[in-house]
Amino acid sequence: MSVARVEHEKHYCSTLLNCYKIIWEPDRNINRESVGIPLFVSGIKKNESYGVFGNISIIAHLQALEAGEGNGGGEEVVMPFIGGSSSNPVFRILLLKEQVTMVARSSHAVVLALLFLAVISRAVHGGEDKDDKEGIIGDKTPVTYDGRSLIIHGKREFIFSGSIHYPRAPADDWDNLIEKAKDGGVNCIQTYVFWNVHEPVKGKFDFSGNKDLVKFMKKIDEHGLWATLRIGPFVQAEWNHGGLPYWLKDEPDIVFRTDNPAWKKVMSEWVTRIVNMMKENKLYASQGGPIILSQIENEYDHVKAAFKAAGDSYVKWAAQFAISLGTGVPWIMCKQKNAPSDVIDACNGRTCAETFHGPNSPNKPKLWTENWTAQYRIFGDAPSQRAAEDMGHAVAHWFAKNGSHVSYYMYYGGTNYGRTAAAFVTTRYYDDAPLDEYGLIREPKWGHLRDLHYAIALSRKALLWGSYNYKSFGPTIEAMWYEGKEGVCAAFLRNNDTHHSQTINFRGTDYLLPKKSISILPDCKTVVYNTDMIAAQHSARFFTKSEKAHKNLKWEMTSEIVPTNGTTFHKTPAEQFNMVKDVSDYLWYTTSMEIDILDLPMRTWLHPVLEIISLGHSMCVFVNGQFIGTQHGIKRSYSYTFSLPIRLKEGINNLAFLGATVGMPDSGAYQEHRYAGLKSVVVKGLATGDVDLTFNGFHHTIGLEGEKLELFTEEGAKKVKWVPANKGIGPGITWYKTYFDAPEGENPVAIFMENMTKGMVWVNGNCIGRYWSAFLTEYGKPSQSEYHIPRAFLKPKDNFLVIFDEAGGPIETVEIRVANRDTICSFIGEHYPPIAKSWKRDGKEILEVVEDPKPMAHLDCRDKKVISIVEIAAFGSPWGTCGLYKFENCTVQVNKVVEELCLGKESCRVPLDRKALMRDQKVDPCPNLNPKFLAIQVKCARKD
Repeated sequence: MSVARVEHEKHYCSTLLNCYKIIWEPDRNINRESVGIPLFVSGIKKNESYGVFGNISIIAHLQALEAGEGNGGGEEVVMPFIGGSSSNPVFRILLLKEQVTMVARSSHAVVLALLFLAVISRAVHGGEDKDDKEGIIGDKTPVTYDGRSLIIHGKREFIFSGSIHYPRAPADDWDNLIEKAKDGGVNCIQTYVFWNVHEPVKGKFDFSGNKDLVKFMKKIDEHGLWATLRIGPFVQAEWNHGGLPYWLKDEPDIVFRTDNPAWKKVMSEWVTRIVNMMKENKLYASQGGPIILSQIENEYDHVKAAFKAAGDSYVKWAAQFAISLGTGVPWIMCKQKNAPSDVIDACNGRTCAETFHGPNSPNKPKLWTENWTAQYRIFGDAPSQRAAEDMGHAVAHWFAKNGSHVSYYMYYGGTNYGRTAAAFVTTRYYDDAPLDEYGLIREPKWGHLRDLHYAIALSRKALLWGSYNYKSFGPTIEAMWYEGKEGVCAAFLRNNDTHHSQTINFRGTDYLLPKKSISILPDCKTVVYNTDMIAAQHSARFFTKSEKAHKNLKWEMTSEIVPTNGTTFHKTPAEQFNMVKDVSDYLWYTTSMEIDILDLPMRTWLHPVLEIISLGHSMCVFVNGQFIGTQHGIKRSYSYTFSLPIRLKEGINNLAFLGATVGMPDSGAYQEHRYAGLKSVVVKGLATGDVDLTFNGFHHTIGLEGEKLELFTEEGAKKVKWVPANKGIGPGITWYKTYFDAPEGENPVAIFMENMTKGMVWVNGNCIGRYWSAFLTEYGKPSQSEYHIPRAFLKPKDNFLVIFDEAGGPIETVEIRVANRDTICSFIGEHYPPIAKSWKRDGKEILEVVEDPKPMAHLDCRDKKVISIVEIAAFGSPWGTCGLYKFENCTVQVNKVVEELCLGKESCRVPLDRKALMRDQKVDPCPNLNPKFLAIQVKCARKD
């Protein structure tokens, strides 16, 4: 084709359509009359719509070439905008065997030509999975969507997202965490933006260290992943004050999160600041960056009713404001049933396939913004876990029902360092996630989800481009499948019976479905994954005492002085949140009372009773400088009553109450109105009657003296006298310090605090968070015993460790430990499908990667460790979990077989072959047992 006066030319190569030559010709005269867009592609049905991109509608005409339709007489195609005006660009396409040449005219023609090519490629290839890893049109186009999925750089995408919150991990650990998430099949990282981290004082911003949001986004980009930025600015997240800075409460006339001018002003300023920061660093996908979604507000349906009409108008305003920022990516609102038309409403929960009725428009995709991988922990509650099988079932069901996006909350929970945890939330956050608090891979959850992602990816073409079909086989059995062009098909077979396995006949073949499970068949024939049959390995975490860290470990202590007055006086006890303004957990209340000898009970064994009512969260009580006791509330009810006998003396008696909060509440309407602290004080049982001290007048002192002196730093520690710490139960409100060397090896480090009471820990001036070992669960153990000390906080030698303990614990029981997941296991049955990566897709076919795939045990040591010992290898009817396997009569030991295959190797595979496993057995104790199971437990270690 001859082209006159070419002013701009650009070459673009994709993995799908070879290379394009895109030419911008400003003043070539091209006919604009046609509104249809003929496309000469074999195998595409006539007049079939292939979706919408902006205001472009693509229609394919199979007979166009043969019939000579179109402006080019069967060879040349004119592609105008629908309803195009004289200022709109027009493109002329020649479809060649290996090259597409486009002639375009417009001031922005080259960019818009790329937009067209993206849509054409989707129509041509129908979501081809082979070599389908990059968009067609480059990397600087808006992210759009329709009712099926997000469309990123012109290509439909499934999103497997994992939440990793940047301030819950040291910046030095970000690369490791992101890379492990990527290895687990995650292609997107989701994070909140924590306003109170960045602007703790109005007008003073901090984006340094692990608060460096831009650096975190760039790290995600470097690893080739997408990102979702949940700006909020209210985030909840079990984070102190829901992420809102405390100074907001002092803004005149403010009401949080409603149609309130003061709130909308500060909120919009903050969101604009973050959006502009992302734009300046070109971090939105529309600029070539990783961010494909942004979130405004958070779970607003929980509070909207409290604000009535103002809640409705606020939601609309928030959506319009967000859209006006022009990010080039969609905005979402989670748990917002009637989200405005310009934003996507998304689901949060454990079983969104069952609880979410879909977005409020057929033109919006189904997004799952929070799939809870566990349950966050609060001090005093019993352990809570979520099985990998349950997660796999929930996600498979979601994608079976037209879902296209899931985000695991959390994929890595990390640590609530310092005072960042919300009320009563433990320092450890979502430890049961696929990556545990220490960044170690938690198996089988990590591997089971990785295999699930792969199985869904194998089904990609049918799911994204096929038509949905459904059939019920009974009250608990159902099949959901998608069929597309060229015979592509993918099926999900589901058994919702929670107690019994079921068999389903699908397309003439019987499939066994274990209880509460889904099998995935990427070709509607081959089972490559079942949610209840875990092919991935398992692991168990253990902590061991570090010998190196404990060499020459010597504890010293110094105690807080109980005050008798304070810096502020009020007639009644002050509300603690408002007084302290989130600069400390602690507030001293002090008062005094004069006792006459006649006031004291005559019986020597009878003592007055001190009764205190507090709004929370906990309190240590002192009478005449002596520690009397402590009391606390619980997460469900912060308020509590303290009541204990006390000894009073004739004359002046000083009463001091150390009120403590354990984080600020993180949710609810009218969040600016939250209260804590001392409410009333009464001395009962005096000879002259009860005395109400509530209006007696109280002195208040914010924080601890040790906090003000910064005793947790080496310089600050020099300001007081320290003495050797005693063994056994120590005094209350005491500071302890010591030095230790970094533990041997590279394993993560923890400090064991199970026998202390309540307080905080610092290492080299870094606060690793609150501990609360005295608050026991129903099982008689603390909710958390070990606390993470990041290696990033440590020096090789002489690490400065400081502990503040409220009520007196035995300091000699504190230990420095190292964590490991060197115990790995496999548990598989003869009826299990082989691991998902035993197959690959080739067009519409699912092909074997290995010859004759069989179920087998997969064991992989990490960090260049090798299998050093086979602890358990049992075949038959073993049961239990990694580290706790049990055996029955039908079980035989097959250690020798496994040792031959695995010892001294970084990884090994043990086929589940009955003959091979039973080779050394003279008699099979249970030859008729079907199916049989194989349990293997090995230990990984570094080579000597």
